[in-house]
Amino acid sequence: MPNQRFNDAIKKIDAANAQDPNLLDIDGQKRPLELVHAEHRTGWVHKLAGDGVSEALLLAARAQHIRRWEIPRSDYPLDRPGYLKWRQDLKRFHAAKTSAILQDVGYDDDTIRRVKDLILKKRLKLDPEVQTLEDALCLVFLEQQFSEFAKKEAGKIVDIIRKTWRKMSPQGQHFALQLPLTPEDQAIIEEALGA
Repeated sequence: MPNQRFNDAIKKIDAANAQDPNLLDIDGQKRPLELVHAEHRTGWVHKLAGDGVSEALLLAARAQHIRRWEIPRSDYPLDRPGYLKWRQDLKRFHAAKTSAILQDVGYDDDTIRRVKDLILKKRLKLDPEVQTLEDALCLVFLEQQFSEFAKKEAGKIVDIIRKTWRKMSPQGQHFALQLPLTPEDQAIIEEALGA
């Protein structure tokens, strides 16, 4: 059951993400991209983990990409090493921002450490909660960003979907196959999966 400390942390995380200058059109209303993605990640974590979802996992899901726009991809070389460095720097940045918020609202060191480990994706494929968070991230990508990304990265999108698919659990893949995709996007998924 949510407590006041949890509610305060979520409010602070949401307030940070509400400052995202990148906006999405949601039913005719412009909303900050990272706030929308955080809400969708939280929804997916609830679906994936069910009633047993932990407070730490919900906090990590909400804060996974906190203030992501502050470290743009364009600040790094546009090659694979540059991409990997950007991703590592982002994870550390998100973990630090989240830790500061959790400390500010009174969370103990063990909970803060657990949330950081989730955000840093420590022990992916071995830790069920880290895997749930990864599934939620992949599902938000497929649900919210895939179509636009497929247009920009037409030559790479099949390989990107294959890599995304490998990161997901069978449960995450099951949910992904149920997403309402356009025929074009569905064809890309089928090609990537060899269907």
